[in-house]
Amino acid sequence: MTDKKTLKVKLVRSPIGTKTSHRATVRGLGLRRLNSESVLEDTPAVRGMINKISYLVQVL
Repeated sequence: MTDKKTLKVKLVRSPIGTKTSHRATVRGLGLRRLNSESVLEDTPAVRGMINKISYLVQVL
């Protein structure tokens, strides 16, 4: 079996006052509240979502 690559993402800024689509992206990544972390599979779709809201998240 191949080993799946993963990314760990942490929400470091509040999505309050951001665009609705950016808030939806935060939720789509599985982030709920400030400092919440999510481990995600490293795919082009996930990387695009992280790039879209890069000012709100930190990749660990």
